[in-house]
Amino acid sequence: MPSQDNTQQNILLEGDACQHCCIKINDLGVCLDRHIILEGINLHVHCGDVLAVVGPNGAGKTTLLRAILGEVPYEGNMVSLIGGVERRRPRIGYVPQKLQFDPDSPVSVADLVGAAISSKPVWLGISKKLRDKIKTILGVFSADHLMDRHIGALSGGELQRVLLAIAMTAKPELLLLDEPGTGVDVRGQSLFYELVRGLKKQHHISVIMVTHDLVGIESFVDRVVVMDRTIIAEGTPREVFADERVLRVFEGDPQAALLEKRAA
Repeated sequence: MPSQDNTQQNILLEGDACQHCCIKINDLGVCLDRHIILEGINLHVHCGDVLAVVGPNGAGKTTLLRAILGEVPYEGNMVSLIGGVERRRPRIGYVPQKLQFDPDSPVSVADLVGAAISSKPVWLGISKKLRDKIKTILGVFSADHLMDRHIGALSGGELQRVLLAIAMTAKPELLLLDEPGTGVDVRGQSLFYELVRGLKKQHHISVIMVTHDLVGIESFVDRVVVMDRTIIAEGTPREVFADERVLRVFEGDPQAALLEKRAA
């Protein structure tokens, strides 16, 4: 991870210390228009854990994130334990797979971040104090040089770093990442993974990441869950990617062939 200013990180996430926290998802199910999308999902994510959720297209991975966010109705329950005290929902930060915007929009990165952290409309102008705060937030993610760039001019990796910065301003206990590698080159993916690794190490947040990147996540995540409407397998990357059931799920995927060769 690029060297960071500890003072900047403390400004961004002040008070986010580990308090023996965990996120529990119990028997979660989603049924939409009488179609079962998810059933029997049980997850237990400790603070400081990075959990990768993988599976074929249509497996319900993004629906799982939407259920956690409360965007779709679901059965079951989700609780967070902070310092031994149970709460119904954790504070959540979210980095979407895509940000819907007009690529010709004049909105700058500073405008986008300012709108997320200020109660005043940014179209009225950004004060020097707010601009300094925006720069500090972006600086934690090596993105302060992007402040005055239009969002439509950002590369995939640059946009993901900006969205990660915005997500972390909520001081989340749980960070959700929906396919952060989409449209990002290998170097950009590696930088993003290192940024998240640094956040989870220093601030002990739980991370759930939906991804199609089977090979690149091996050395980055703590655990892997394989889904196809329900959980098929769960464990360390080494355990999961050596499981014949998992290899059958991804049969025909070049990445799976590489994993199978490694396991042999």
